[in-house]
Amino acid sequence: MEEVFPVLAEHNLISMANSRANRNATDPDEELQKLQREFSLQGELPFAFNSATGAAIQQVRHKLLMANAGSLNLEIDEIGNNLLGNQEAFSKFLELYDKGKIKNGLTKNTAENTRVKEINGITPTNMMLFGTPDKLLNGDKIEAEFYSMLETGYARRCLFGFTRKKIKKYQPTPAEIYDKAAAGTAAHTLDAVAHQFAQLADLKNFNRVIKVSRDVNIEWIGYRVHCEQLAEALGSHQEMKKMETQHRYWKAMKLAGAYAFVDGSPEVTMDHLYNAIAVAEESAKAFDMLLSRDGPYVKLARYVADVGREVTHVDLMEALPFYKGSTGQKQDMLNLAITWGYKNNVIIKKSFVDGIEFLRGESLKEADLSKMILSYSDHEAFNYKYEEAPFDKLHQLTQAQGMHWISHQVKGGHRTEDTAVPGFNMIVVDVDGGVSLDTAKLLLKDYKALYYTTKRHGQNGVDRFRIVLPTNYTLKLDAQDFKEFMSNVYEWLPFEVDDSTGQRSRKWLSHNGHHEYTEGKLIDVLPFIPKTRMNEQHQAKVLEQQNLNNLERWFINNTGDGNRNKQLHRYAMLLVDAGQSLDQVQTNVLALNNKLPDKLAEQELLSTILVSAAKAVQKRELNHVA
Repeated sequence: MEEVFPVLAEHNLISMANSRANRNATDPDEELQKLQREFSLQGELPFAFNSATGAAIQQVRHKLLMANAGSLNLEIDEIGNNLLGNQEAFSKFLELYDKGKIKNGLTKNTAENTRVKEINGITPTNMMLFGTPDKLLNGDKIEAEFYSMLETGYARRCLFGFTRKKIKKYQPTPAEIYDKAAAGTAAHTLDAVAHQFAQLADLKNFNRVIKVSRDVNIEWIGYRVHCEQLAEALGSHQEMKKMETQHRYWKAMKLAGAYAFVDGSPEVTMDHLYNAIAVAEESAKAFDMLLSRDGPYVKLARYVADVGREVTHVDLMEALPFYKGSTGQKQDMLNLAITWGYKNNVIIKKSFVDGIEFLRGESLKEADLSKMILSYSDHEAFNYKYEEAPFDKLHQLTQAQGMHWISHQVKGGHRTEDTAVPGFNMIVVDVDGGVSLDTAKLLLKDYKALYYTTKRHGQNGVDRFRIVLPTNYTLKLDAQDFKEFMSNVYEWLPFEVDDSTGQRSRKWLSHNGHHEYTEGKLIDVLPFIPKTRMNEQHQAKVLEQQNLNNLERWFINNTGDGNRNKQLHRYAMLLVDAGQSLDQVQTNVLALNNKLPDKLAEQELLSTILVSAAKAVQKRELNHVA
């Protein structure tokens, strides 16, 4: 800026003056004086700038053309805050980027502002934009304008870098930070790099031609073909990605040339090309991340889940720039957020206080079967020890003599509802008669569970046992929500259980009796979580089926295409096991079949399932006689 550019500018002005003097038959010195005055009127040349108007860009470009040297360098930090204010500059730079050419605007010629003579030439153009994703991809006007820029041509011309989180592999101590600063190692390194780049401004590098050999050209063409094939395979709906992929090879060659220039190499080597291609491919990955950004409803779901408190619609409007529009539009966005959350382990709960809707979210953590949450003690109320135990070792506690245990952690080891810490990953139900152990296992045969008999099991011929069902997620519910959650579970189960055990601090007594594990899927807790969309749908379904008992509801809700025969057969065997006569079994099976949306033919039932039921009834009666 202080030595090289002025020298180059002076030489070019002299050359231009001689050319014009020869063409116009005028004095070269007079022409030079005019050019020097015109050059001076363009103002000082900025090395780089962070904003610009179209007229200012035209003016600086004219100065560069008069010098036949230099470039336009736009550098903007915090681009999310500055994007909308620089649209005119972005438009001009898009024109200049490929070949450094742009059409001049027509301005009014006056005595104070004389229109200058247009100079044919090219102006190198560089642009670097920095910022944070949150400010740029905010789901509002800024994000829309940014993607509009990409579509109009910046996608295929730019190299991209994108990261969601800054990861520090090592955190130095304060003493290490001080010692490093005092040693000045970083400063020395930067000084060395700055010196190396300063050497590139030597006059000998001006207009230096860098050659590309045949082998490197062939390799580059191969990469070009590869990019074009990738672009061809993309769908028509991926137009922006298609354009970036199709032009990626050209970005790689430009970067390879820059590497060769910095290295002082007379030609682009294979190493230059390969390194440039590697950067271009990393840029493509970053660009894909930009295109796969979270939509507004995803950001809404994440915000509600991460904010850590209840929020109202007013809170959302103040915190999220994209949460606006009519009540219907906001409700649609919230519905989409709830739906997305269901598929991505995020729950959003709604509650109303004095007619005001409150939202609370939570990112669900998948349950780890090696870390089942429990606390145990040899005392009913005190000295509870918290532990995370493997599910397949849980019987060691349930069979221990004289131990009390709960499915939550408690503060200070004191078992009360107030000291219970939210967080559980298993459901415990107490069966005190009403169904046999074998029947319960048959009904829940699709679920992973631990069954163990209690102290009064077998008295008066009644089965008494507990069922421990590991859940698919770890839930954190307060006392009221947990009570509602367990009530929903009791309503879902196909048999009667002790429904007075829906407290977080409810304890269970171990007993050294019979126990066994069953394999299967983990119970899905989402339909049972209060104040959620899934629970609302579950409750609506229960309301529709209020004319059915729990057992009938269970079989209807678990019967679909491909398993109707199997489920009806299981239902018939349960009725036989419950002591019903063949006529009763036949009546009840036919009645349940008629309630199915796509029932089986009655003749098919009579010739298959009910034949098996008749044999089972006959076998039961023979065993009873024996």
